[in-house]
Amino acid sequence: MSTQKSTVLDPIPNPYPERDYEIYIEAPEFTTLCPKTGQPDFGTITFRYRPGPYIIELKSLKLYLWNFRDEGHFHEEVTNRIADDFISYAKPKYVEVIGKFNVRGGISTTVKVEYNEREQA
Repeated sequence: MSTQKSTVLDPIPNPYPERDYEIYIEAPEFTTLCPKTGQPDFGTITFRYRPGPYIIELKSLKLYLWNFRDEGHFHEEVTNRIADDFISYAKPKYVEVIGKFNVRGGISTTVKVEYNEREQA
């Protein structure tokens, strides 16, 4: 697999699809650019999910998150976009994606996106 940034996630078969379990992933070195100033925004993206048919391969997740380093996004938009892509590729039973962004201008931001397969049916 390449070490270049990527716009896709690599779903792999869930090794225990009959079991209901949770996976926690934390990416504490997330960066994106402020679309207004071009200044970098630093934060932590956290995933908590109950896998469905797939889990996400971690290197592909790292390369996917790197993709945002050179793009301008508001915190709310980037967190929702990451959640949408994660849902599309992993097809989880449940996922919570939290973007916790560092203090900038005296303000910190936390954005939480939840998806529950049962509520979508």
